[in-house]
Amino acid sequence: MHITIHASFLPHNDPDASLAFYRDTLGFEVRNDVGYGGMRWITVGPAGQPGTSIVLHPPAADPGVTEDERRAIAEMMAKGTYAMILLATPDLDGVFARLQASDAEVVQEPTDQPYGVRDCAFRDPAGNLIRIQELR
Repeated sequence: MHITIHASFLPHNDPDASLAFYRDTLGFEVRNDVGYGGMRWITVGPAGQPGTSIVLHPPAADPGVTEDERRAIAEMMAKGTYAMILLATPDLDGVFARLQASDAEVVQEPTDQPYGVRDCAFRDPAGNLIRIQELR
């Protein structure tokens, strides 16, 4: 059996700020930008990896989500506890410097973790946690 990860979803509450962060700060390609009913779904991904994408989506778009759930999601996003993604790079210090020079919120500077990886962490404009591990 051959299975790959095609897309992961991260919520956004400001599509323009999220687009600028993933495109301009992280250097991802914009693969799709679709609007419907005043909402936007933006698909981005790393250059050279056309089969792997992140879909930035409006969290309130799912019709099965109740108003109480929407409020809980908004509260969790504001605290930065709703969603996260783990990225990897061979140049952690270079990526950290680029992100630190932007307006991204630094959560953790590059650190050697006791479980064997070196990583750092940021929040995107929606509050999503982005951990970046160094490829060794």
